[in-house]
Amino acid sequence: MKKEIVLTCAWILAIASAFFVTPDRNYISYIDFSSLLILWSLMVIMQFFSTEGIFILIGNRLLLLTKKIWQLAAVLIALCFFTSMFITNDVALLTFVPFTILMLDACDRKDLLIPVIVLQTIAANTGSMFTPVGNPQNLFLFSLMNSSLKDFLLLMLPYTGLSFLLLTAGIFCLKNKSQPCSTQQDNSSHIKINPVTAGIYALLFLSAILTVLKFIPFYILAAVVLAVTLVIKPKIILRADYALLFTFIGFFIFTGNIARITVFKESLQNFVAGHEVLTGIAASQVISNVPAALLLSGFAKNLRELTVGVNVGGLGTLIASMASLISYKFYVRTSGCQKGRYMLYFTAANIIFLIPLCLINLLSR
Repeated sequence: MKKEIVLTCAWILAIASAFFVTPDRNYISYIDFSSLLILWSLMVIMQFFSTEGIFILIGNRLLLLTKKIWQLAAVLIALCFFTSMFITNDVALLTFVPFTILMLDACDRKDLLIPVIVLQTIAANTGSMFTPVGNPQNLFLFSLMNSSLKDFLLLMLPYTGLSFLLLTAGIFCLKNKSQPCSTQQDNSSHIKINPVTAGIYALLFLSAILTVLKFIPFYILAAVVLAVTLVIKPKIILRADYALLFTFIGFFIFTGNIARITVFKESLQNFVAGHEVLTGIAASQVISNVPAALLLSGFAKNLRELTVGVNVGGLGTLIASMASLISYKFYVRTSGCQKGRYMLYFTAANIIFLIPLCLINLLSR
């Protein structure tokens, strides 16, 4: 329960709401099976790529081009920013933060661990907001919005674009950034990629994108991913984040029940409607942006504004985006870690990014 506190809270709320709305056949209608199965499929597909070492191979090849510390930092941060648009923010951080720790240790620049890891975390959270598959809340909200891919990208482009400029500025604020780095060695020579299986994974990922865009039925995608996984690597199925999937189900039940209690439904609609961005940002700071999206979506009148709110709301506190905890856990495992300094730097950097993104929203009204 301590390890999966959000999952626990989701099911406490779901069970508590069942005392007000007796369980019946309508409970099944609460659950968005489309979002759940697409999310599960993407999780499994990303595990395929991760276990093959494809992302590490790409990162290593890019690092061979770096000569100075700022170039090294730029590559490490850019990898999180751009890959998170397609492989989700948590997978990007799981892949590249440990990689960063190794690279900076090899360069004898452990003093840069905190600023670089914090900027990587912000990069993953802001890069992932750009696409429907970048994070779980986008996948869920995109399915509700009935919006085209072009409209979604245009909606989030100003926020992602400004974030990229701020990240670039952050790189040039690093201490002794012009110092030479010694990473011109290929640490990925042991990685051997089978072109056939890599091609299969790529086709599965393309199928997932087409499913998100509603060209392929979600149940066909899930069936194909399951079949391929059972044939190639059955153990991959166990690596999906089932805690997140069951968190979704818990919140689906809770919000579905609340929507059937007139007093609660009207009160929440009056509170959220017209303030989707503000409530999305505020709720994310306390319960993180994925649960915030699930809770508020049933009472928001403007899902576009809510999408902006919960994405921008991923900046701020350490739990505003659960992906941020991944970076923190990796950092505190390093020798000589400074937890207090990390938290101070993380909070200050997130506020510096959060304020301009909020101003963009205000100016666009």
